[in-house]
Amino acid sequence: MTFFKHESAYIDEFCQIGDGTKIWHFSHLMSHVTIGTDCVFGQNCHVASGVVIGSNVKIQNNVSIYTGTIIEDDVFLGPSCVLTNVTNPRSQINRHKLYETTLLKRGCTIGANATVVCGVTIGRYAFIAAGAVVTRDVPDYAMIIGVPGKQRGWVSRHGLPLPAPDAGGLMVCPESGYCYQLAETGMVHCLDLDEEEALPKNLTVGQKSYRAIKQIT
Repeated sequence: MTFFKHESAYIDEFCQIGDGTKIWHFSHLMSHVTIGTDCVFGQNCHVASGVVIGSNVKIQNNVSIYTGTIIEDDVFLGPSCVLTNVTNPRSQINRHKLYETTLLKRGCTIGANATVVCGVTIGRYAFIAAGAVVTRDVPDYAMIIGVPGKQRGWVSRHGLPLPAPDAGGLMVCPESGYCYQLAETGMVHCLDLDEEEALPKNLTVGQKSYRAIKQIT
């Protein structure tokens, strides 16, 4: 396998790292970590033993990923975001056998300085805003803002706010033109592309920023 490791980074034994992955300054991967292809680890990242990370995952500077975390493909972790693995830590109490599983599903974003309390699932393409604190499961395509985090609408795969659904529950992404539907179950699905399929190459370069779109109120 061919991956890049900066000379200041440390990789312990028995790690599996996919082709094209880059591990930058002062990062440390502990033993038995599994990482897919084309991932990027910024400066000063830490990955604990047994963590599983998919492909095309972007992890910015100063992020620690603890045992019990599962990260699927295409996830973005913003600078200094926080993941945990014990809900009631005490220095005097050993809870190594009680680590809780945190699942970050395909395509979700965790914003800078956001905190995800362990034991939750972040849905596909959900968007956790900078500084938010997540304490419960997050649906696919949901936008979570604040402390504690609360849902403030829906976002597209391009990370842009979707307008209010029409009478049929339809919402259209202002960048891609893809249609999304809010079902009676309260879940959102993309009608034009399966959630497990990659975006077409002509839609992988962003043209509009979040601020360019009318914000969710």
